[in-house]
Amino acid sequence: MDTRTHSPSPSTPPPSGPATTPARPSPTIQDRNTRTPEPAPRQPLPALGILTGADVLNRLEGRREECVDVVRRAYLCHAAGHSVNPESAFLRFPERPEARIISLPAYLGGEFEVAGIKWVASFPGNPSRGIPRASAILLLNDTETGYPFAALEASLISASRTAASAVLAAELLTGGRRAARIGIIGTGLIAGHVWRFLRDLRWETDGFTVFDLRRDHAERFADSLAADGTGRPAVAETAAEVLSTSDLAVITTVAGEPHIADPGLLAHGPTVLHLSLRDLDPTMILAAQNFTDDTAHAVRERTSLHLTEQRVGHREFIDGTLADLLCGTVARTPGRAAVFSPFGLGVLDLAVGKWVWEGATAAGAGRILPDFYGDAVRDGTL
Repeated sequence: MDTRTHSPSPSTPPPSGPATTPARPSPTIQDRNTRTPEPAPRQPLPALGILTGADVLNRLEGRREECVDVVRRAYLCHAAGHSVNPESAFLRFPERPEARIISLPAYLGGEFEVAGIKWVASFPGNPSRGIPRASAILLLNDTETGYPFAALEASLISASRTAASAVLAAELLTGGRRAARIGIIGTGLIAGHVWRFLRDLRWETDGFTVFDLRRDHAERFADSLAADGTGRPAVAETAAEVLSTSDLAVITTVAGEPHIADPGLLAHGPTVLHLSLRDLDPTMILAAQNFTDDTAHAVRERTSLHLTEQRVGHREFIDGTLADLLCGTVARTPGRAAVFSPFGLGVLDLAVGKWVWEGATAAGAGRILPDFYGDAVRDGTL
């Protein structure tokens, strides 16, 4: 085989006309996406701001109705498709099966335009150590550069968005801000936040009934409500007593398995805010009209909704989401019990977190670390 390079034959005339440069092929989409842009002149790296628990609480106090509206708008933004809300990831410990740390990454566009992640731990043994069960931090990322611009104490943000979501659902499901009797099962941190949202949104009631497995906790919670001007709540002997006598029942326990299994407790058609997700037996779920925040998120991790799906093989027992209620595409069936079981969406943490951040920093709160990243990050040298 002749492998020599061939030249044009001398008898072949050269091409006529001016010399031309071969056309450069147009860059493909892949070329454009992978081409490294020319570096701009060096600029200062972004700063990182920090809000403590006190900073967050100062922003929330006196503004809970505004917080509920932030949550309402976030639900609608999420329902309109202006979000990315991956499934939460659960970190569990073989030697501590009751403990977990959960990551909730998310992006929320529209009027919010923020990304971030909440890292929240639940260690039920902490109260015996003299510290709260839950701890959390929220990082907010700039969606242009990706840099985190804020770190916020987030157990208060998490509890507040949960309580705001609950009272928003309660208003949509009851048609107003009144319940003849309000019952609370589980009298920990979340219960206190729900109460403060009910109070600040001026809910009307003839009285409260509370229950906790620790009678002393229930008594202390009842005392705190009485000191806040409600009149002293009745302290029930069982969770069943609370459910059977309440028009609006709030369940905020640390239960890992269903412990309420009598559908007759729902015969009077109460509204149940099932915030702890795992208290109700599937027979209770099937006896009620069911709403959640996001079906795909809520029907997992052995929640009561998940256990019900496993039992019946479908999700048709879920009537809709809170956004559906807001938009009027679903409605409460009069006279039938309604259960709201929100899994908790990372987009809500972002919405409330950014609202807290902007308000707190505008008021001069927080601490700014201008050199958190610094040239050590840029150059790898000091």
